[in-house]
Amino acid sequence: MKRLKLTTSWWRPGKDLDTFGLVKFFSLPGFVVILVFTGILTVLLTLRAQQMTLKKNEDYLILLASNLNHQIYQQFVLPTAFEKGGRITLSDPEQSQRLDMVVRTTIHGFHVEQLNQYDQEGVFSYSTTNQPLGKKCDDVLGVRKALEGENYFELPGYSNFWSILWPRSYKNQNLRAYIPFRLEEKLLPQTGPVVGVIEITQNISGDLAEIGNFRLIILITLVVIMGLLFIVLRQIVKQAGIILERRQEEQRRLEGQLHQSERLAALGEMTAGVAHEIRNPLGIISSTAELLQRRLARYEPKDRLARIIVEEANRLNEKVTEFLDFARPRIPNLRPCDLEAALNRSLEFLQPEIERLGITVTREFHLNGRALVVDPDLLHQAFLNILLNAIQAMPQGGQLTVSTLPGPRGQGVELHFHDDGEGIDPEALKKVLNPFFTTKEKGSGLGLPIVKSIIEAHQGHLKIDSLGGMGTTVVITIPELALKKAI
Repeated sequence: MKRLKLTTSWWRPGKDLDTFGLVKFFSLPGFVVILVFTGILTVLLTLRAQQMTLKKNEDYLILLASNLNHQIYQQFVLPTAFEKGGRITLSDPEQSQRLDMVVRTTIHGFHVEQLNQYDQEGVFSYSTTNQPLGKKCDDVLGVRKALEGENYFELPGYSNFWSILWPRSYKNQNLRAYIPFRLEEKLLPQTGPVVGVIEITQNISGDLAEIGNFRLIILITLVVIMGLLFIVLRQIVKQAGIILERRQEEQRRLEGQLHQSERLAALGEMTAGVAHEIRNPLGIISSTAELLQRRLARYEPKDRLARIIVEEANRLNEKVTEFLDFARPRIPNLRPCDLEAALNRSLEFLQPEIERLGITVTREFHLNGRALVVDPDLLHQAFLNILLNAIQAMPQGGQLTVSTLPGPRGQGVELHFHDDGEGIDPEALKKVLNPFFTTKEKGSGLGLPIVKSIIEAHQGHLKIDSLGGMGTTVVITIPELALKKAI
């Protein structure tokens, strides 16, 4: 069987980001994992608290039994043995009463539920409660262990697992201790032989209730901390998902640009070849038509046929020039240029058409004659294309606004061209920069692609905003820093 490597993807290549919802994938498993670990941590802390509490109570009962052993030996065993000639009989009411007084005085204030005592034969010989005495109990595990010299503890009816799930169920939980009763040698406690067993029963319900409260506090604290941690992690993962999505979108955009560039490169090569093949015969047709026009002028001065051939040949030559400009973009010849003067030059070139259509031009220049390093001829060509589109969008006249602004943080420039003409519908707006796309009957669809190519040659950016019937705004941004590097 082939082993799964850690680097193996759960999705097939190319579909990772499409099918992997990072936040959705993290939320449920992350929440479940946090809950599980919170529960496990709570259980471990509760068990540790229970162990510490039981150990504290066991040490407490050992200390109490040691003190009780000393008091019984000093105040009961020695005086009674001295008075009775070494014979101790608990069935004697006087001796029993004396032992009871010593025991009760010693355990007073120590919250002992019950205290029993067994002799060295394991016979039940004394109790603080009214129970029948004289029964032999050496078969009881705790008694047998204590007679062997060991301390033995037990929790009747207690379960660690159930106490964690429902600690409040132990309202009357007792801890029972079986401690050896020893004779003292040389006044040193716990050094002599075992002559009996002391059984002490203590109620530890209060301690268990405190553990329950402690567990509740731990659980609430962990839930709050883990909840906050989960929220923070979820926000981080959400932000990571957004970043991944943006990178995916950027990757798709770059791939689209690459494919578009490859298509345009192939199209440019084909266009250049076709334009070159057309230009040669076109030049012959144009020169022949001009020669024919001069000869016919002697005999038929009003004949327009030769003139039409010349005009159409020139128009076709302009289209071929556009194809060549698109297919083989020129490298900018950078030099200092006043962009506002270049804009005025383009507007003056189109002034007759502007006046014919009754268009009002508003100039809002804010560069104050500031010179930038650009190619004035290429930008003049770009400005003419943009201005012609704006003029043609206002056949009944309108308002054309041309403005210049310093670029972001004072670097570079921004050029704005706004007209209040027909506008561009959203579907057409998505395609206006595609080569050969046009909404005009006689357009070639290369004007704006050429403008885009010129602006990108200057390391700038072209943006077009428009709504049908509400005009169009063209924004050109040219970064000054990039231009300085290009000098």
